[in-house]
Amino acid sequence: MRESAKTERRAEERIVRDAFAALTGRTGDAVRYTMMTDTPVGTIGLAEGSSGLMRISYSRDEDEFLRRVLRQFGDRPFLRDPLDNVRRALDRYFSGKRLTFDLRFDLSSLPAFEQRVLEATAKIPPGRVAAYAQVAAQAGNPRASRAAGNALNHNPVAIVVPCHRVVRTDGSLGGYGGGLSRKEWLLQHEGATLA
Repeated sequence: MRESAKTERRAEERIVRDAFAALTGRTGDAVRYTMMTDTPVGTIGLAEGSSGLMRISYSRDEDEFLRRVLRQFGDRPFLRDPLDNVRRALDRYFSGKRLTFDLRFDLSSLPAFEQRVLEATAKIPPGRVAAYAQVAAQAGNPRASRAAGNALNHNPVAIVVPCHRVVRTDGSLGGYGGGLSRKEWLLQHEGATLA
């Protein structure tokens, strides 16, 4: 990014933060967001804070995505931003050039068990799958496969934290917050084989 563009972006953020503080009396780290409308799995919204990626959601459109994200992070100013690094990483993933991610993500708003489930899930390599019970065990509670499934269903950073790689013990797909057709596409894209 050119230096003039960085300066312009910092000035824009300062204006938005000052306006947000003046209107609400609150200050906070800005949430940057953008939409990707041309992915093989449909439209997805992206949101990032200073600690990393906070949201990747399948959405019909920008309004739906913003309503969802504002419910969780409405106490912070929002800025439209291209999020070029995230978009490039997802483009490489969808094109098959790179099936892993080096993106920071922020799960700090989640309960501790859900964080552990998603951190364990993030370690499943492309082309592999794990059972809900295995992920629950790695998160510290081997009998909590249903709770692990709920945490995965509400994964705020789909694809990057690959909840699509978690299946039932018998090898069947199980569920997926983005719909089973997307889960199936992602697994096929990565070359995963199911029992």
